[in-house]
Amino acid sequence: MSNPQQLRYSKEHEWLSAVEDGVATIGITEYAANALGDVVYAQLPEVGDTVTAGETCGELESTKSVSDLYSPVNGEVTAANQDVVDDPSLVNSAPFEGGWLFKVRVTEEPADLLSADEYTAFSGN
Repeated sequence: MSNPQQLRYSKEHEWLSAVEDGVATIGITEYAANALGDVVYAQLPEVGDTVTAGETCGELESTKSVSDLYSPVNGEVTAANQDVVDDPSLVNSAPFEGGWLFKVRVTEEPADLLSADEYTAFSGN
């Protein structure tokens, strides 16, 4: 399993793209997707919602369990991935590409986000 070097990661297993024009893309890691099993339902934050780092902002349901979705940053949701709502299996098949979850206009980024190497060491993968 390879965690893309250009992303940053939370200890709750979300990834965060580089901020471009104030907006970052957020998803869950391949490690988290594998641990969840086959994702069958995604409840994502809505455009205009305010999210806070470390707090619940949605939910992913799999054949194994239900897992809360956490935001790795503070900000306002600018997009939710309707493709994932329509086909939640994208979270498993393409967690770093088409399986992204939402986009946020970042107002604050915590200092404790991990690099790819730090996340790999943290998750053991």
